[in-house]
Amino acid sequence: MPKRIIAGIQRVGHSTIEGIRRLGHATRFFLLVLLKSGTSLRRFNLVIRELFYVGVLSLIIIVVSGLFVGMVLGLQGYETLQKYGSESAVGTLVALSLVRELGPVVAALLFASRAGSAITAEIGLMKATEQLSAMGMMAVDPVARVVAPRFWAGVISMPLLAAIFSVMGVFGGYLVAVVFIGVDAGSFWSQMQSNVDFRIDILNGFIKSCFFGVAVTAIAVFEGYDSPPTAEGVSGATTRTVVTSSLVILGLDFILTAFMFRGL
Repeated sequence: MPKRIIAGIQRVGHSTIEGIRRLGHATRFFLLVLLKSGTSLRRFNLVIRELFYVGVLSLIIIVVSGLFVGMVLGLQGYETLQKYGSESAVGTLVALSLVRELGPVVAALLFASRAGSAITAEIGLMKATEQLSAMGMMAVDPVARVVAPRFWAGVISMPLLAAIFSVMGVFGGYLVAVVFIGVDAGSFWSQMQSNVDFRIDILNGFIKSCFFGVAVTAIAVFEGYDSPPTAEGVSGATTRTVVTSSLVILGLDFILTAFMFRGL
């Protein structure tokens, strides 16, 4: 067998083994974070402090993006529904698109890009500057003091940000369809209220956003804690957080949608 083929097989095998090792390491780390979360939840001021940096500082990009996504949905939906004489159903189209799919998914992608990368970079820099090691020397558990509050702040923030994204999207659709184009406001809201179900649509979208919050934040804290203590290592960990989180969000979205809406 040629040496190139052997070398290629070896590289594939090494990459596979390394991927399995990292997956196992990440699973153990995730369980450790859950085990150490009692300290953070008892001292909830730590979580509230991180909620500001993770959630509140992400509001601008969530609000602006949700508004423009809703405006685009309203414009495109009106142009499509007008061909079939159903332009009054544009409110239903905008609301269902947002609460089922676009709200949780796009908000999670924005959250991973803004907050997830920030969490990874912060924890990675603390590791590179040996702040985490100093905490251990002072008998302070860095997982309980640094990682767990950021994890729970992300888990709490994600569903709230997704809800705000959907609300702003509906408002953007209202602006375009009702204020600018002239669709009847009563038809816009009544169609939306009669066709959007709380359990099937809103609750399932909320559950999706909770799963996305756990996945994105778990990836972010693991990549930061596991990053090599160098500038290049922190940079690579931040990039991996965004890329891995985006792929996991899209994969989870398909799996959750298949389970939630298969009976419809």
